[in-house]
Amino acid sequence: MPESPSILLTVAAFLLLLGPLIVLHELGHYLMGRVFGVRALTFSVGIGKELWHRIDKRGTRWRIAAIPLGGFVLFAGDADATSKPDPAMQNASPEELKGTFPGAPLWQRTLIVLAGPMANLLVAVAIIAAFVAVIGVPSNPPIVTGLPENSPARSAGIVQGDRIVAVDGQVTESFKDVASTVMIYPNQTVRLTVERDGRAFDVPVKLGERVVTDRFGNESRFGLLGIEGGQLEMRDVSPIQAVGYGFTESVAIMKTMAIGLKQIIVGERSVKEMGGPVKIAKYSGEMMSLGWLAFIEFAALISINLAFINLLPIPTLDGGHLAFYAAEAVRRRPLGARSQEWAFRGGMALVLTVAVFVTFNDLISLFAK
Repeated sequence: MPESPSILLTVAAFLLLLGPLIVLHELGHYLMGRVFGVRALTFSVGIGKELWHRIDKRGTRWRIAAIPLGGFVLFAGDADATSKPDPAMQNASPEELKGTFPGAPLWQRTLIVLAGPMANLLVAVAIIAAFVAVIGVPSNPPIVTGLPENSPARSAGIVQGDRIVAVDGQVTESFKDVASTVMIYPNQTVRLTVERDGRAFDVPVKLGERVVTDRFGNESRFGLLGIEGGQLEMRDVSPIQAVGYGFTESVAIMKTMAIGLKQIIVGERSVKEMGGPVKIAKYSGEMMSLGWLAFIEFAALISINLAFINLLPIPTLDGGHLAFYAAEAVRRRPLGARSQEWAFRGGMALVLTVAVFVTFNDLISLFAK
């Protein structure tokens, strides 16, 4: 039977996970705004009904709200928590615009918005770098040492001793690189670049599927290449190399998330694989029950997830604002107030629809077990 942590542990782990990550995300916006002299009116951890607040000497209202599923920084000149420009700012004088978000140059507004997702990305980089600084990085070369029966790689003509130098054009320097690249393509065809006897050539391989069930009953689908590698070896790295590895690994995870989202949109993966707050809370409790190291590793993954989601070009999210600024840079002037209003309404409707869907999806999967 699956081992499930208590509800109390699950709730505590969920709050301990999301709370700091939300604070760090919003601190990214807030601190970058301070660098450029933009006044912050409100810094909110959570959304909904206010539970506590304090006003600092700069006039910023620091608040904790009842629903711990988000947060925001309200800058001077923002109409609301989505950072939609206040229409009143359109006819403001240069003096009135001073210290407001709409009054900041385009490049400063871009950096302020980008600072939130980047803060989450840096959290993940720091966690991964700390792990590899202690345990090292996998260094076993991507050389095939064995091929099980019914292996997709064997069927495609891969033989023992082949070195896999790339998967779909993505260079693979270790056996781990091969595994992490093919895992996101169950039952799909990938192109392996193989080196044999000093000659490189491409081999199309129709991957299989491997379904893994963990101790909590969670199922995951992975692409199966069907090769064996040499004994895993860990190589020590310097602190600078550890940071570089953490950044490369974080970006690779974001690419994997983008591919997974695309697969869901085009129907290559089931929408049941999408998760929301309920599923995150469930996994938080499960990882916490496995110990602090597992929980911190999971926090890095969720931090990358927050960065990725916020960079999607959807109005109300950071990526939507960045898309507006890109349009502004091309047009040499901001989009009209009416266009932005409809875009924000559409973005909000989309975000709420997805939120309801994934929550419903989570509840079905939770009670179906």
